[in-house]
Amino acid sequence: MNEDTLRQRIELERAQSARDRSAFMRWIVLLAMNINRPTHSTLRFLLQVVRGEYADATELQLRRELDYLESRDLVKVFTDPLGQVSADLTRFGIDIVEYTVDVEPGIARPPKV
Repeated sequence: MNEDTLRQRIELERAQSARDRSAFMRWIVLLAMNINRPTHSTLRFLLQVVRGEYADATELQLRRELDYLESRDLVKVFTDPLGQVSADLTRFGIDIVEYTVDVEPGIARPPKV
């Protein structure tokens, strides 16, 4: 294997690892929000939960995943007048967490046991 091919393979593996991390982070966020219902889940709370799995997770990464989940109508993100961010699960987000509907790719929901 030549050096260029090796570099390409390493980059592909890194990209796959980043996708897997994002998908699992989304699942962790959905679970935490479901457990926290009916209370709003603050960004600070969710970041603490995510850091239980990924100690190096940043607020920016979490916001990116919340934005993704909101674009799929699984969560609703709110920013109060002081700039504090919180989020709630939508009806469809609850259905995903409770395994009552199929999940599309992008969220690493494990198989129901």
